[in-house]
Amino acid sequence: EVLDNNQQSIDDFKNGKDRAVGFLVGQIMKATRGQANPGVVNKLLQEELSKR
Repeated sequence: EVLDNNQQSIDDFKNGKDRAVGFLVGQIMKATRGQANPGVVNKLLQEELSKR
């Protein structure tokens, strides 16, 4: 859901802006009300972004 709503950040990541990942992790943490493990979220996010 977060990735679908933040296409611009995905495009930024593809263009080499690593800070976009931090923004997306923050959005996921916000959506889960801080319940997600940021390290795991970051790892899964990197994997998902490399597929897109």
